[in-house]
Amino acid sequence: MQGVELNQSNIRGGVNMIHRAHKSFFVITLIIFSVALFLHPANKVIKNTDPGLRLKWYAEHVAMKENSMFKTLPWQFLGPVNVSGRMTDVEVVYPKGKNYTIYVAGASGGVWKTENEGTTWDPVFENKASTSIGDIAIAPSDQKTIWVGTGEANIYRSSQTGAGIYKSADGGKTWKHMGLTDTNTISRIIIHPKNPDIVYVAASGHEWTDNTKRGLYKTIDGGKHWRNIKYINGRTGAIDLVMDPAHPDTLYVSFWQRIRRKWNDPRIEKGYKWTGLYRTDNGGRDWTPINKGLPEAKHRGRIGIDLCRSKPNVIYAFVDNYEKIGDWDSADEMDSYGRPKEGKIKGATVYRSDNKGSSWRQVSKNNEYMQNLSNTYGWVFGQMRVDPNNENKIYVMGLALNVSDNGGKTFKRLPGMHGDHHGLWIDPDNSNYLVNVNDGGLAISYDGGNKFRTFPDNLPLVQFFNVMYDMGTPFRVYGSVQDHGSFKAFVDLSKGRFNIPAQKWENAPGGEGSNHAIDPTDTNTVYSAGFYGTLMRTDIKNDDTKIIVPKRAKGEERYRGQWLAPFLLSPHDPNVIYHGMNFIFKSTDKGESWKKISPDLSYNKTSMKGDIPYQTIFSISESPLKQGIIYAGTDDGRVWLTVNDGKKWKEITGKLPYRKWISRIIASRYDLGTVYLTQNGKREDDFTPYMWRSTNFGKTWESVVSNIPSGPVNVIREDPTNKNILYAGTDFGVYVSLNLGKEWHALMKDLPTTYIQDLVIHPKADILIAATHGRGMYALDVRYIKEMAKTGFGKDLHLFKPECAKLPKWRMWYWEGTKPGNFGFWLNKDAKVKIEISGPDGKTIRTIRSDGVKGFNFVRWDLKPDNPKRRDPFVKPGEYRVDLSVDDFSSNNIIEVKK
Repeated sequence: MQGVELNQSNIRGGVNMIHRAHKSFFVITLIIFSVALFLHPANKVIKNTDPGLRLKWYAEHVAMKENSMFKTLPWQFLGPVNVSGRMTDVEVVYPKGKNYTIYVAGASGGVWKTENEGTTWDPVFENKASTSIGDIAIAPSDQKTIWVGTGEANIYRSSQTGAGIYKSADGGKTWKHMGLTDTNTISRIIIHPKNPDIVYVAASGHEWTDNTKRGLYKTIDGGKHWRNIKYINGRTGAIDLVMDPAHPDTLYVSFWQRIRRKWNDPRIEKGYKWTGLYRTDNGGRDWTPINKGLPEAKHRGRIGIDLCRSKPNVIYAFVDNYEKIGDWDSADEMDSYGRPKEGKIKGATVYRSDNKGSSWRQVSKNNEYMQNLSNTYGWVFGQMRVDPNNENKIYVMGLALNVSDNGGKTFKRLPGMHGDHHGLWIDPDNSNYLVNVNDGGLAISYDGGNKFRTFPDNLPLVQFFNVMYDMGTPFRVYGSVQDHGSFKAFVDLSKGRFNIPAQKWENAPGGEGSNHAIDPTDTNTVYSAGFYGTLMRTDIKNDDTKIIVPKRAKGEERYRGQWLAPFLLSPHDPNVIYHGMNFIFKSTDKGESWKKISPDLSYNKTSMKGDIPYQTIFSISESPLKQGIIYAGTDDGRVWLTVNDGKKWKEITGKLPYRKWISRIIASRYDLGTVYLTQNGKREDDFTPYMWRSTNFGKTWESVVSNIPSGPVNVIREDPTNKNILYAGTDFGVYVSLNLGKEWHALMKDLPTTYIQDLVIHPKADILIAATHGRGMYALDVRYIKEMAKTGFGKDLHLFKPECAKLPKWRMWYWEGTKPGNFGFWLNKDAKVKIEISGPDGKTIRTIRSDGVKGFNFVRWDLKPDNPKRRDPFVKPGEYRVDLSVDDFSSNNIIEVKK
């Protein structure tokens, strides 16, 4: 029987209050585990975290950042600096010529601002309860007033949940949360042209669950109070909104009935009838349906709308039309991702009204161009714009940016940009000036779309799905990027571990959703799996790729593989591969042949089989201590163990929260029976943190969440050399525990609040790599964490062994190649510190004073004495003594300065 779903707001709060209690770890663990078992009866799904709890948890996360003992230990951005990422909206301060300010909305990378038309960009919204952005709006009467609605309304599989709406009164310098937390996605914000306190917000609502906090909202007091002025039901939200600029009480709103399921995209379902358009002429007091001439309600998908500013009676509707028009030539016809295609539908269809929506007529043709405009993913797009000065020139956004000069009869694609388009701004004073956003970033045209200027090198909003390293020197990292494919780059430590440069990344084997594994004995052999389990082996030296996916037997049901299908090279033999679909397969010859070694490990429910593979294996781990001990976790919440290489499997799910996505399972490298597991409740709009450890092969589980305030949790990792150190990545950031999860510390210096999709620790370099879904990749030197875990925290101060420094070389007009001295030290309290650097003769050559904080500290020495000479300002090569003193305590160490 399919599980009954429980609302979380009433029953999860108790567990999370306990998670936050400051009591002994063992008492907390016992209570949490007992309560969790009590509150997770069999076949119950917990969903919908209370919005007040979510804000409370974010505040606790901020407090952890501010009080962390590692709050000054810096992350370093790795890039890519040659790739941008998905954006959802763009707003421009006008009039152009007097202003060059643009704001862009990252789908999961916050809001960025330029004041010089893209020469440089600055993040202005990167540390909030959500950095997934649905829409931006600038008040026409006060362009310092900016509104940001969080929660991407396009609801990709990787879209992140919003946390309401924010307002800035100073052009993005400061922000204030203005409510609507439980809307989760916000699709459009419209501000009254003369009164900036009157604001309308179209809320499309929860992505994965039904909820009542969707619809159209209005405030008349600048966001102090909100009223829902148009609500239909718990599955139908407001997806687009336009205002008549001449009559601001006249508004048009598009409502969309939809839900995303784990096994289906958010398309039309049987019985859907509520998608449609409405108009008000009195600011939202009364509404009139305006659907005459549009497709029948049962065929209406997402609808985008816009009007012509100079002729506001002219309105267009861009409809994702599900009316079936035929079948494909072959039953085996596949879509772009290798999935069987359904019947042919009209797809992208454009309608026009010349009477304020009272009646509509189709203006676009039913042809292959329109069918392919959005492909089968019309629910992702739905944006259109009308030229403000020409009612017959319109733009519709799909896989490309398409323009029509004849009122929608015919279209052409505009070149020079990345694909998948989500926003467009047209200068009302000059229709040739266009600013577009898409899955590859921002594009500006000055000539009506003939040419576009793009910004791949200074808007780093890259959405990584994962990260893996090789064992080369220097080592590379690999990752797959949403809508871009897979990339690789060296981690360059040559200028010092605190001076790792961001750099351009190169294409790598794999697609946009590919896990990677690199043969530890041959860095040229790279395995990648993506697009629902398609596994490949690539010799990157010879640019030779071979598909090695397991073949199904004749008549056997198609294997189900996740978007990020898991596989691993055995830690005992790199020729052995384990690959997870709904079954686990094993190869002993690098994928040349395969053997199925498990039954279907999912629940395999017919009711949960759709156009997206679900009920699949999502995480696999083999014990590094003993070959053939393998753990597997599924996306539908089952956990399995075999101790004999697949001959026999035992389910060890026990009373873990039911049907929660197993986001990671890790067999311990230190204890044979120990395994770590994380669960992710995102797909039930459940933001509870779930992290577990078993020390008896999964017979029982204990929570290791401790003081981590919020989920979803995406990954947990053991340190490669210290069994007591654990790292965790959530939708808020990265945490570290030095005592097996009894207490966690935030690792957030120079890391924006972003979605940590994956973490790895290079075992030789001691570098932690974080793959974020929205802000690229970051690196952190973890040697100091590891040393503190060894030495403990009893000392008043401790100076870590400095890395070797290197003097620069004179290059005609400047010094080049400095590798400065970096001093890391630990304090048990806030204090003023003095660092004295002495030469071989024992004389002090440099004194540095600093305000130290409790915890880890970091000071840089430029390799100059106190009174440097003009022509030769640096010290000589050699060893220098470093003395750190605080009050009556001191610590010392040696730094080597090389030529």
